[in-house]
Amino acid sequence: MKREHKEQVVDELTQRLQAAETLLVADYRGLTMPQIDALRTRLLASGARFTVVKNTLTRRAAEAAGADALLALLDGPSAIAFLEAEGDMVAAAKALADAARETNVLEIRGGVMQGRALSADEVETLASLPPADVLRGQVLGAIVAPLTALAGLLDAPLQNLVGLIDARIEQLGGEEEAAPEPEAEAEAPEAETAAETPEAEADAAPAEEEPVAEEESAEDTTPADATASAAEEEEES
Repeated sequence: MKREHKEQVVDELTQRLQAAETLLVADYRGLTMPQIDALRTRLLASGARFTVVKNTLTRRAAEAAGADALLALLDGPSAIAFLEAEGDMVAAAKALADAARETNVLEIRGGVMQGRALSADEVETLASLPPADVLRGQVLGAIVAPLTALAGLLDAPLQNLVGLIDARIEQLGGEEEAAPEPEAEAEAPEAETAAETPEAEADAAPAEEEPVAEEESAEDTTPADATASAAEEEEES
């Protein structure tokens, strides 16, 4: 490879390393060209570009791009999946993990995500996560759920207040309908008083007639005394 071509390759790799947010590195030894092409197609569907690189040139590009975490992964024949911002890192990791299981040849070495080194086990864990759309839904649900609960807590006192007001209105309406009953009860003592009045007058009447009887008795005794006095005068004469 001519020097000019090498410089061109280093420049291209430097630009791709600077643009990529996530890098997944694998050892491709033993893969056939059809297998490499099939893997490249699967990675393109997830927004990643799979490229076989030379370690010497890639090290120069990593140093120029400031991707020092990549240097430790460049040991032996290497292929890098460059994942840009719009790519799906979970889908890309899953494509590599599936290829490693299917071929029993491909070996995942690790990766770099936003400047942080990833081990092979971490890439496998990343591959086991749900797809990006499902993850977004789960994150959105985790955000919305507390807000819904908060809205319910704020709305519950208002509903309770409305219920108390309605209950109070019904209670006041029942008291207004029952208000005439005390007036009927108040009339009852007047009726009882009217019923007791004739008896009181009847009891008082004989008390007023007693002096008349005394006068009659006084009148009855006067002729008897006069008769007795006349009889005594006749006897003396």
